[in-house]
Amino acid sequence: MSCGAVPAGSLEDRQNQVYRKLVGVMDPELGLSIVKLGLVYDLGITEGDVVVTMTMTTPACPLGDLITREIEDRVGALGWVTSVAVRIVWEPRWTPAMIR
Repeated sequence: MSCGAVPAGSLEDRQNQVYRKLVGVMDPELGLSIVKLGLVYDLGITEGDVVVTMTMTTPACPLGDLITREIEDRVGALGWVTSVAVRIVWEPRWTPAMIR
């Protein structure tokens, strides 16, 4: 496989790999995974470029940069990923009812 090439496997396989990485990203204040908290709204993959669309529990979250860096590090460690972008949105607004 050439450098930066996307491995064989379906888009669903690659999405599952990314979600497994995201499950390991914890909200430090709540001690729960960002996936379990329902903070991850969407995942886009084009070739080796990954875009994670998510929110925070509050717009004033002081740990947003820390969480974003951890996402970039964990997802970026997948061999086929060439770039990771974290897109923070505020709609729909997060509520505790989103916890899975």
